[in-house]
Amino acid sequence: MGTSILLHGVGKRYTKYLDTPMLVGTAMRFRPKTRREKLWAVRGLDLEVEEGEAVGIIGRNGSGKTTVMSMIGGITAPTEGSVRVWGRVAPLISVGVGFHMELTGRENVYVNGAILGLDRSQIDDRLDQIIDFAGIPEFIDTPVKFYSSGMLVRLGFSVAVHSDPDLLLVDEVLAVGDLAFQVKCYERINAMRDRGMTLVSVSHNMEAIRRLCGRVLVLHDGTSRFFGSTEDAIGVYHELLSAAEGLQVDYESGVRFEPRILRIDGIDLLGGDGLPTRHVEAGEPLALRIRAQASETMDNVVIRMKLSSNGAVVYIDTGSLGPVEAGSEMVCDIDFRAQLPTGSYRVFAQLERPDLRTALCISPPCSFFVTGRHTVKGLADLEATFTRRQDVDSLLSEHVASLGEHTI
Repeated sequence: MGTSILLHGVGKRYTKYLDTPMLVGTAMRFRPKTRREKLWAVRGLDLEVEEGEAVGIIGRNGSGKTTVMSMIGGITAPTEGSVRVWGRVAPLISVGVGFHMELTGRENVYVNGAILGLDRSQIDDRLDQIIDFAGIPEFIDTPVKFYSSGMLVRLGFSVAVHSDPDLLLVDEVLAVGDLAFQVKCYERINAMRDRGMTLVSVSHNMEAIRRLCGRVLVLHDGTSRFFGSTEDAIGVYHELLSAAEGLQVDYESGVRFEPRILRIDGIDLLGGDGLPTRHVEAGEPLALRIRAQASETMDNVVIRMKLSSNGAVVYIDTGSLGPVEAGSEMVCDIDFRAQLPTGSYRVFAQLERPDLRTALCISPPCSFFVTGRHTVKGLADLEATFTRRQDVDSLLSEHVASLGEHTI
Protein backbone atom coordinates (compact mmCIF):
# COMPACT_ATOMS: atom_id res chain seq x y z
CA MET A 1 0.00 0.00 0.00
CA GLY A 2 1.06 3.57 -0.66
CA THR A 3 0.73 6.75 1.36
CA SER A 4 -2.57 8.62 1.42
CA ILE A 5 -1.67 11.60 3.67
CA LEU A 6 1.75 13.02 4.54
CA LEU A 7 2.22 16.01 6.87
CA HIS A 8 5.71 17.23 7.70
CA GLY A 9 6.45 20.03 10.19
CA VAL A 10 2.96 21.46 9.67
CA GLY A 11 1.90 24.60 11.50
CA LYS A 12 -1.04 26.98 11.17
CA ARG A 13 -0.95 30.50 12.57
CA TYR A 14 -3.86 32.87 13.01
CA THR A 15 -4.09 36.50 14.10
CA LYS A 16 -5.72 37.12 17.46
CA TYR A 17 -7.06 40.64 18.09
CA LEU A 18 -6.53 41.87 21.64
CA ASP A 19 -9.04 44.72 21.30
CA THR A 20 -12.00 45.43 19.04
CA PRO A 21 -11.08 47.43 15.92
CA MET A 22 -13.49 50.24 14.97
CA LEU A 23 -13.53 51.23 11.33
CA VAL A 24 -14.48 54.89 11.88
CA GLY A 25 -11.99 55.44 14.69
CA THR A 26 -9.17 53.78 12.79
CA ALA A 27 -9.91 55.71 9.62
CA MET A 28 -9.90 59.05 11.43
CA ARG A 29 -6.95 58.11 13.68
CA PHE A 30 -8.94 58.76 16.87
CA ARG A 31 -7.34 55.74 18.51
CA PRO A 32 -4.04 53.87 18.30
CA LYS A 33 -3.53 50.97 15.93
CA THR A 34 -5.38 47.76 16.83
CA ARG A 35 -3.32 45.47 19.07
CA ARG A 36 -2.92 41.93 17.86
CA GLU A 37 -0.80 38.84 18.39
CA LYS A 38 -0.05 35.65 16.53
CA LEU A 39 -1.76 32.45 17.66
CA TRP A 40 -0.50 29.05 16.57
CA ALA A 41 -3.46 26.66 16.30
CA VAL A 42 -1.16 23.80 15.22
CA ARG A 43 2.63 23.60 15.38
CA GLY A 44 5.28 21.06 14.36
CA LEU A 45 2.88 18.29 13.31
CA ASP A 46 4.14 15.19 11.49
CA LEU A 47 1.62 12.59 10.31
CA GLU A 48 1.63 9.77 7.78
CA VAL A 49 -1.51 7.80 6.90
CA GLU A 50 -1.45 4.80 4.59
CA GLU A 51 -3.99 3.99 1.90
CA GLY A 52 -7.04 2.17 3.27
CA GLU A 53 -6.22 3.10 6.87
CA ALA A 54 -8.75 4.54 9.34
CA VAL A 55 -7.25 7.20 11.62
CA GLY A 56 -8.96 9.16 14.37
CA ILE A 57 -8.05 12.57 15.77
CA ILE A 58 -9.05 13.34 19.36
CA GLY A 59 -8.35 16.10 21.87
CA ARG A 60 -10.00 18.76 23.97
CA ASN A 61 -11.85 21.68 22.40
CA GLY A 62 -9.36 24.11 20.89
CA SER A 63 -6.61 21.53 20.52
CA GLY A 64 -6.38 22.01 16.72
CA LYS A 65 -8.40 19.04 15.41
CA THR A 66 -10.56 20.94 12.92
CA THR A 67 -7.58 23.01 11.76
CA VAL A 68 -5.70 19.81 10.89
CA MET A 69 -8.73 18.45 9.03
CA SER A 70 -9.10 21.73 7.12
CA MET A 71 -5.48 21.59 5.99
CA ILE A 72 -5.78 17.94 4.90
CA GLY A 73 -8.97 18.78 3.00
CA GLY A 74 -7.34 21.74 1.24
CA ILE A 75 -9.75 24.23 2.80
CA THR A 76 -6.93 26.20 4.42
CA ALA A 77 -3.20 26.27 3.70
CA PRO A 78 -0.52 25.65 6.33
CA THR A 79 1.60 28.58 7.52
CA GLU A 80 4.64 26.33 7.67
CA GLY A 81 5.51 22.80 6.68
CA SER A 82 4.00 20.70 3.90
CA VAL A 83 0.73 18.81 3.39
CA ARG A 84 0.48 16.17 0.66
CA VAL A 85 -2.67 14.20 -0.11
CA TRP A 86 -3.18 11.57 -2.81
CA GLY A 87 -6.53 10.75 -4.45
CA ARG A 88 -10.01 12.26 -4.46
CA VAL A 89 -10.91 13.90 -1.14
CA ALA A 90 -14.44 14.24 0.27
CA PRO A 91 -14.43 16.58 3.29
CA LEU A 92 -17.36 16.57 5.74
CA ILE A 93 -15.93 19.13 8.14
CA SER A 94 -18.93 21.28 9.03
CA VAL A 95 -22.64 21.39 8.30
CA GLY A 96 -23.45 23.09 5.00
CA VAL A 97 -19.91 23.33 3.60
CA GLY A 98 -20.04 23.24 -0.20
CA PHE A 99 -23.73 24.19 -0.38
CA HIS A 100 -25.23 27.36 -1.81
CA MET A 101 -28.09 28.32 0.48
CA GLU A 102 -30.24 29.85 -2.27
CA LEU A 103 -30.10 26.76 -4.49
CA THR A 104 -32.35 23.73 -4.13
CA GLY A 105 -31.15 20.39 -2.82
CA ARG A 106 -31.11 18.96 -6.34
CA GLU A 107 -29.07 21.88 -7.69
CA ASN A 108 -26.66 21.60 -4.77
CA VAL A 109 -26.12 17.90 -5.54
CA TYR A 110 -24.73 18.93 -8.94
CA VAL A 111 -22.65 21.79 -7.49
CA ASN A 112 -21.26 19.67 -4.65
CA GLY A 113 -20.67 16.70 -6.93
CA ALA A 114 -18.67 18.89 -9.33
CA ILE A 115 -16.56 20.17 -6.39
CA LEU A 116 -15.82 16.54 -5.50
CA GLY A 117 -14.67 15.78 -9.05
CA LEU A 118 -17.75 14.24 -10.69
CA ASP A 119 -18.89 15.28 -14.16
CA ARG A 120 -22.55 15.88 -15.00
CA SER A 121 -23.15 12.44 -16.52
CA GLN A 122 -21.77 10.73 -13.40
CA ILE A 123 -24.05 12.82 -11.18
CA ASP A 124 -27.02 12.01 -13.45
CA ASP A 125 -26.34 8.30 -13.04
CA ARG A 126 -26.09 8.54 -9.25
CA LEU A 127 -28.76 11.18 -8.55
CA ASP A 128 -31.52 8.75 -7.54
CA GLN A 129 -29.16 6.85 -5.22
CA ILE A 130 -28.00 10.11 -3.61
CA ILE A 131 -31.57 11.29 -2.98
CA ASP A 132 -32.66 7.87 -1.70
CA PHE A 133 -29.73 7.57 0.73
CA ALA A 134 -30.32 11.11 2.06
CA GLY A 135 -33.96 10.21 2.72
CA ILE A 136 -35.35 13.65 1.84
CA PRO A 137 -37.05 13.15 -1.59
CA GLU A 138 -39.96 15.44 -0.69
CA PHE A 139 -37.55 18.33 -0.02
CA ILE A 140 -35.02 17.81 -2.81
CA ASP A 141 -36.44 20.71 -4.88
CA THR A 142 -36.64 23.06 -1.85
CA PRO A 143 -33.90 25.69 -1.33
CA VAL A 144 -31.47 24.32 1.26
CA LYS A 145 -31.71 27.51 3.31
CA PHE A 146 -34.94 25.99 4.63
CA TYR A 147 -33.24 22.69 5.58
CA SER A 148 -32.53 21.72 9.15
CA SER A 149 -28.94 20.92 10.11
CA GLY A 150 -29.81 17.22 10.06
CA MET A 151 -31.15 17.45 6.49
CA LEU A 152 -27.98 19.26 5.37
CA VAL A 153 -25.84 16.52 6.92
CA ARG A 154 -27.91 13.82 5.20
CA LEU A 155 -27.52 15.41 1.78
CA GLY A 156 -23.86 16.33 2.24
CA PHE A 157 -22.90 12.85 3.42
CA SER A 158 -24.87 11.20 0.63
CA VAL A 159 -23.12 13.23 -2.07
CA ALA A 160 -19.72 12.60 -0.48
CA VAL A 161 -20.04 8.81 -0.24
CA HIS A 162 -21.48 8.51 -3.75
CA SER A 163 -18.50 10.40 -5.21
CA ASP A 164 -16.33 7.29 -4.57
CA PRO A 165 -13.66 9.23 -2.64
CA ASP A 166 -10.19 7.86 -1.98
CA LEU A 167 -10.14 9.82 1.29
CA LEU A 168 -13.14 10.68 3.49
CA LEU A 169 -12.76 13.35 6.18
CA VAL A 170 -15.47 13.36 8.87
CA ASP A 171 -15.36 16.02 11.60
CA GLU A 172 -18.15 15.38 14.15
CA VAL A 173 -20.88 16.37 11.67
CA LEU A 174 -22.61 12.99 11.93
CA ALA A 175 -23.43 13.80 15.56
CA VAL A 176 -26.14 16.14 14.18
CA GLY A 177 -28.06 13.34 12.47
CA ASP A 178 -30.55 11.02 14.14
CA LEU A 179 -29.53 7.59 15.43
CA ALA A 180 -30.94 5.62 12.49
CA PHE A 181 -29.05 7.78 9.98
CA GLN A 182 -25.83 7.52 12.02
CA VAL A 183 -26.08 3.71 11.93
CA LYS A 184 -26.59 3.81 8.17
CA CYS A 185 -23.58 6.13 7.79
CA TYR A 186 -21.32 3.86 9.84
CA GLU A 187 -22.40 0.85 7.80
CA ARG A 188 -21.62 2.72 4.57
CA ILE A 189 -18.24 3.90 5.88
CA ASN A 190 -17.28 0.33 6.83
CA ALA A 191 -18.28 -0.92 3.38
CA MET A 192 -16.17 1.80 1.72
CA ARG A 193 -13.22 0.97 3.97
CA ASP A 194 -13.48 -2.66 2.86
CA ARG A 195 -13.00 -1.39 -0.70
CA GLY A 196 -9.79 0.45 0.28
CA MET A 197 -10.98 3.98 1.14
CA THR A 198 -8.90 5.98 3.65
CA LEU A 199 -10.78 7.54 6.58
CA VAL A 200 -9.83 10.35 8.94
CA SER A 201 -12.39 11.02 11.67
CA VAL A 202 -12.62 13.62 14.43
CA SER A 203 -15.01 12.87 17.28
CA HIS A 204 -15.54 13.30 21.03
CA ASN A 205 -17.37 9.95 21.02
CA MET A 206 -14.68 7.51 22.11
CA GLU A 207 -16.83 4.49 21.32
CA ALA A 208 -17.18 5.65 17.69
CA ILE A 209 -13.42 6.22 17.49
CA ARG A 210 -12.75 2.77 18.90
CA ARG A 211 -15.19 1.16 16.47
CA LEU A 212 -13.88 2.90 13.34
CA CYS A 213 -10.19 3.63 13.80
CA GLY A 214 -7.08 1.49 13.96
CA ARG A 215 -4.73 4.33 14.96
CA VAL A 216 -5.47 7.63 16.69
CA LEU A 217 -3.69 10.99 16.90
CA VAL A 218 -4.02 12.85 20.22
CA LEU A 219 -3.72 16.63 19.94
CA HIS A 220 -3.23 18.99 22.88
CA ASP A 221 -2.68 22.75 22.59
CA GLY A 222 -1.93 22.34 18.88
CA THR A 223 0.80 19.73 19.28
CA SER A 224 0.88 15.96 18.87
CA ARG A 225 0.98 14.11 22.18
CA PHE A 226 0.53 10.57 20.85
CA PHE A 227 -0.04 8.68 17.61
CA GLY A 228 -0.60 4.95 17.82
CA SER A 229 -3.09 2.27 18.81
CA THR A 230 -6.64 3.39 19.54
CA GLU A 231 -6.84 2.11 23.11
CA ASP A 232 -3.49 3.62 24.12
CA ALA A 233 -4.46 6.93 22.51
CA ILE A 234 -7.75 7.06 24.42
CA GLY A 235 -5.81 6.42 27.64
CA VAL A 236 -3.50 9.38 26.89
CA TYR A 237 -6.53 11.54 26.08
CA HIS A 238 -8.12 10.74 29.45
CA GLU A 239 -4.87 11.55 31.24
CA LEU A 240 -4.87 14.98 29.58
CA LEU A 241 -8.52 15.50 30.57
CA SER A 242 -7.79 14.66 34.21
CA ALA A 243 -4.81 17.02 34.28
CA ALA A 244 -6.84 19.94 32.91
CA GLU A 245 -7.58 22.73 35.38
CA GLY A 246 -11.02 24.02 36.17
CA LEU A 247 -12.94 20.74 35.84
CA GLN A 248 -15.94 20.88 38.16
CA VAL A 249 -19.07 18.86 38.74
CA ASP A 250 -22.42 20.49 39.51
CA TYR A 251 -23.99 19.61 42.83
CA GLU A 252 -27.43 18.09 42.97
CA SER A 253 -30.21 20.57 43.64
CA GLY A 254 -30.83 21.18 47.32
CA VAL A 255 -27.36 20.13 48.51
CA ARG A 256 -25.66 22.74 50.68
CA PHE A 257 -21.99 23.49 50.26
CA GLU A 258 -19.66 24.34 53.16
CA PRO A 259 -16.18 25.16 51.82
CA ARG A 260 -12.91 25.55 53.78
CA ILE A 261 -13.64 22.68 56.21
CA LEU A 262 -12.04 19.93 54.13
CA ARG A 263 -9.79 20.20 51.10
CA ILE A 264 -8.99 17.44 48.61
CA ASP A 265 -5.32 17.69 47.67
CA GLY A 266 -5.11 14.77 45.24
CA ILE A 267 -7.00 11.98 43.53
CA ASP A 268 -5.63 8.95 41.66
CA LEU A 269 -7.16 5.95 39.95
CA LEU A 270 -5.03 2.89 40.71
CA GLY A 271 -5.05 -0.40 38.82
CA GLY A 272 -4.70 -3.89 40.24
CA ASP A 273 -0.91 -3.41 40.41
CA GLY A 274 -1.31 -0.33 42.63
CA LEU A 275 -0.06 2.05 39.92
CA PRO A 276 -2.00 5.01 38.43
CA THR A 277 -3.93 4.04 35.30
CA ARG A 278 -6.35 5.46 32.74
CA HIS A 279 -6.89 2.30 30.69
CA VAL A 280 -8.28 -0.82 32.37
CA GLU A 281 -9.60 -4.21 31.36
CA ALA A 282 -13.21 -5.15 32.12
CA GLY A 283 -13.44 -6.78 35.56
CA GLU A 284 -10.05 -5.42 36.71
CA PRO A 285 -9.87 -4.30 40.38
CA LEU A 286 -9.53 -0.54 40.81
CA ALA A 287 -9.02 1.86 43.68
CA LEU A 288 -9.90 5.55 43.74
CA ARG A 289 -7.43 7.12 46.19
CA ILE A 290 -8.25 10.51 47.74
CA ARG A 291 -5.93 12.64 49.84
CA ALA A 292 -7.64 15.33 51.91
CA GLN A 293 -6.75 17.92 54.56
CA ALA A 294 -9.04 18.97 57.43
CA SER A 295 -9.13 22.48 58.90
CA GLU A 296 -11.80 21.63 61.51
CA THR A 297 -12.49 18.65 63.77
CA MET A 298 -15.50 16.54 62.74
CA ASP A 299 -17.18 13.58 64.46
CA ASN A 300 -17.77 11.80 61.19
CA VAL A 301 -17.15 12.32 57.47
CA VAL A 302 -18.95 10.52 54.68
CA ILE A 303 -17.43 9.95 51.23
CA ARG A 304 -19.57 9.63 48.12
CA MET A 305 -18.38 8.07 44.88
CA LYS A 306 -20.08 8.81 41.57
CA LEU A 307 -19.35 7.04 38.26
CA SER A 308 -20.79 8.29 34.98
CA SER A 309 -20.51 7.68 31.23
CA ASN A 310 -21.50 10.15 28.51
CA GLY A 311 -23.55 12.12 31.04
CA ALA A 312 -25.47 9.09 32.34
CA VAL A 313 -25.03 8.02 35.96
CA VAL A 314 -23.69 4.45 36.18
CA TYR A 315 -23.11 4.06 39.92
CA ILE A 316 -23.31 6.04 43.19
CA ASP A 317 -22.38 4.79 46.65
CA THR A 318 -21.37 6.25 50.03
CA GLY A 319 -19.26 5.11 52.98
CA SER A 320 -18.31 6.42 56.41
CA LEU A 321 -14.72 7.51 57.17
CA GLY A 322 -15.19 8.18 60.90
CA PRO A 323 -13.88 11.17 62.92
CA VAL A 324 -11.34 13.65 61.58
CA GLU A 325 -9.02 15.91 63.62
CA ALA A 326 -8.30 19.52 62.64
CA GLY A 327 -4.98 19.80 60.79
CA SER A 328 -4.82 16.09 60.00
CA GLU A 329 -4.28 14.54 56.61
CA MET A 330 -6.61 11.78 55.47
CA VAL A 331 -5.99 9.15 52.79
CA CYS A 332 -8.95 7.05 51.66
CA ASP A 333 -9.26 4.26 49.07
CA ILE A 334 -12.52 3.33 47.37
CA ASP A 335 -12.08 -0.20 46.02
CA PHE A 336 -14.27 -1.49 43.21
CA ARG A 337 -14.12 -3.59 40.07
CA ALA A 338 -14.52 -2.34 36.51
CA GLN A 339 -17.62 -4.49 35.86
CA LEU A 340 -18.38 -2.19 32.95
CA PRO A 341 -18.94 -2.40 29.19
CA THR A 342 -16.24 -1.08 26.87
CA GLY A 343 -16.34 2.73 26.89
CA SER A 344 -15.24 5.99 28.51
CA TYR A 345 -16.02 6.77 32.15
CA ARG A 346 -15.54 9.53 34.73
CA VAL A 347 -15.38 8.94 38.47
CA PHE A 348 -15.08 11.47 41.29
CA ALA A 349 -15.41 11.62 45.07
CA GLN A 350 -17.27 14.06 47.32
CA LEU A 351 -16.79 14.45 51.08
CA GLU A 352 -19.97 15.23 53.00
CA ARG A 353 -21.49 15.57 56.44
CA PRO A 354 -23.35 12.48 57.71
CA ASP A 355 -26.71 14.09 56.84
CA LEU A 356 -25.82 13.49 53.15
CA ARG A 357 -27.21 16.94 52.35
CA THR A 358 -24.10 19.02 53.02
CA ALA A 359 -21.10 18.80 50.67
CA LEU A 360 -17.74 19.80 52.12
CA CYS A 361 -15.45 19.36 49.10
CA ILE A 362 -15.43 17.66 45.74
CA SER A 363 -12.61 16.17 43.70
CA PRO A 364 -11.88 16.74 40.04
CA PRO A 365 -13.01 13.72 37.99
CA CYS A 366 -10.73 10.88 36.95
CA SER A 367 -11.40 9.86 33.35
CA PHE A 368 -10.60 6.34 32.20
CA PHE A 369 -11.37 3.87 29.42
CA VAL A 370 -12.52 0.25 29.81
CA THR A 371 -11.88 -2.44 27.19
CA GLY A 372 -12.19 -6.19 26.95
CA ARG A 373 -15.94 -6.89 26.65
CA HIS A 374 -16.86 -5.37 23.27
CA THR A 375 -20.15 -7.26 22.95
CA VAL A 376 -21.54 -5.82 26.20
CA LYS A 377 -23.65 -2.67 25.86
CA GLY A 378 -25.53 -0.50 28.32
CA LEU A 379 -24.48 0.93 31.68
CA ALA A 380 -23.38 -2.22 33.54
CA ASP A 381 -21.76 -5.58 32.89
CA LEU A 382 -23.81 -8.31 34.60
CA GLU A 383 -21.52 -11.07 33.27
CA ALA A 384 -24.48 -13.05 31.95
CA THR A 385 -23.91 -16.65 30.83
CA PHE A 386 -25.72 -18.28 27.93
CA THR A 387 -26.46 -22.01 28.03
CA ARG A 388 -28.19 -24.09 25.41
CA ARG A 389 -30.07 -27.10 26.83
CA GLN A 390 -30.20 -30.30 24.78
CA ASP A 391 -33.95 -30.76 24.55
CA VAL A 392 -37.26 -30.29 26.33
CA ASP A 393 -37.15 -33.79 27.89
CA SER A 394 -33.82 -33.10 29.61
CA LEU A 395 -35.19 -29.85 31.03
CA LEU A 396 -38.24 -31.66 32.39
CA SER A 397 -36.04 -34.38 33.90
CA GLU A 398 -33.89 -31.78 35.66
CA HIS A 399 -36.99 -30.03 36.96
CA VAL A 400 -38.50 -33.29 38.31
CA ALA A 401 -35.18 -34.21 39.93
CA SER A 402 -34.98 -30.85 41.67
CA LEU A 403 -38.54 -31.27 43.00
CA GLY A 404 -37.60 -34.72 44.34
CA GLU A 405 -34.68 -33.27 46.30
CA HIS A 406 -37.10 -31.03 48.21
CA THR A 407 -39.67 -33.79 48.92
CA ILE A 408 -39.99 -34.75 52.59
